[in-house]
Amino acid sequence: MSVELSQVILNHGLTFLAVSTAVILIVVGCYLVKLIKDLSVLAKNVNETSIMLNCELKPTLEELNETIHSINSLVQSTDEGVGNVKVGIENALSKTKAFSESLLGGFFKGFMTVFSLIKRK
Repeated sequence: MSVELSQVILNHGLTFLAVSTAVILIVVGCYLVKLIKDLSVLAKNVNETSIMLNCELKPTLEELNETIHSINSLVQSTDEGVGNVKVGIENALSKTKAFSESLLGGFFKGFMTVFSLIKRK
């Protein structure tokens, strides 16, 4: 092979390398442009979603707070009612206990009196 032929082959190889590199750079550039465009659309959608959440989340949280306060007041009033019932039942039991003790004590005392009278005879 002569030097001229090897120079031509080298030139063709370098030309092919330059053209294929240019084609790859163009393809990669197109994908990068598409990626940047998609990221821009995504950022816009995220911004709109955050604005919508901010506008709608505040009233929802306020309503939730009001509901929790209502439930809390209901539980407190129920707790007071249960406490009143508990006190009433304790009072009724203490009165019943006192009455039954006095009744039992009177019965026992009467029984002992009758027993002592029978025993004397």
